[in-house]
Amino acid sequence: MILDRAAFILGNTRLQTPPHCPEIQLHLADEVTPIWRMTEEALSEIGLPPPFWAFAWAGGQAVARYVLDHPEVVAGKRVLDFATGSGLVAIAAMRAGALDAIGSDVDGFCGPAVALNAEANGVTVAFTEADLLDGPVPDVEVILAGDICYEQPLAGRVLAWLTAARAEGKTVLIGDPMRTYFPREGLIHLAEYQVPTTRELEDFEVKRTSVWAFP
Repeated sequence: MILDRAAFILGNTRLQTPPHCPEIQLHLADEVTPIWRMTEEALSEIGLPPPFWAFAWAGGQAVARYVLDHPEVVAGKRVLDFATGSGLVAIAAMRAGALDAIGSDVDGFCGPAVALNAEANGVTVAFTEADLLDGPVPDVEVILAGDICYEQPLAGRVLAWLTAARAEGKTVLIGDPMRTYFPREGLIHLAEYQVPTTRELEDFEVKRTSVWAFP
């Protein structure tokens, strides 16, 4: 088992800028980092769940870009970055003037990843490992989420929870490259981006990715 998760992250990633958010630096994996070459079996042997936190996914990059370009969405507000992964979206929110931001993710490796990435960008981001879908919506004003519709039944649970959050008056934005379980109707289209990625992660080197608001 990996006891020092922060040290593991530092030793298996490198600090770099996501292609669609060059203002931000993240500890990410790529072809020159050790974790990039690990097989699923090797990851399991060392007690590491799939390292989603080690990559800047298209949906998260789109939401981060939208927030950076439209700071009025988060400026002076309390923000939740749901399924935060690397913390990219929460960091973008803080850079755009959010009062505070919290990243949530059930993967315990995301906590140290978010802390390291926030430090690299000169901001503070809180973190919770709690499964928020099992409880009430947190006391925030804005909820941001990227790439959460990649599998069922998780997508259904998340979308229902976000719908309830919107019904409570919270601003809810979601970024997605039209993955299988993303809803095809009922949301407000805000922006579309061409997000560079890699063929190791996606089926295309550039993913057409949009940001949507819950009505």
